[in-house]
Amino acid sequence: MDIKIYDTLPDDAARIREEVFMKEQGFHDEFDSTDQTAAHIVLYIEGTPVGTCRFFPGQEEGEYVIGRIAILKKYRGGGLGSEVLAAAESAIRDAGGQKAILHAQQQARPFYEKQGYTAYGEPDQDEDCPHIWMKKIFPSSSH
Repeated sequence: MDIKIYDTLPDDAARIREEVFMKEQGFHDEFDSTDQTAAHIVLYIEGTPVGTCRFFPGQEEGEYVIGRIAILKKYRGGGLGSEVLAAAESAIRDAGGQKAILHAQQQARPFYEKQGYTAYGEPDQDEDCPHIWMKKIFPSSSH
């Protein structure tokens, strides 16, 4: 397993998101201007891109937004989603981030809760799919 972080949207990440969010789940508005400024993580298994996510600074000091977390269907269920999320959290902490937020699909809420995220606010719709905002505060490192 290999994880790479890119400053711009790599083709590998775009292909995974197109496959998962557009073809499989039916979303239309998958790509946006945030893709040009966000950091993108791609997880490779034996050279094959199988998972991705993006992250970027949020509105509050020390806050980062994680989004577009996707694992190709045939690679799901083996903990790769947790690996991609952990890589994003590690990069965020390295950048001085103290909190991560994400706009989770309601069906994925239990996955994020297992990763230490807490839901807040009211559920809302994104392209007719129920979502909920979730957050995770990183413990401050005491040296």
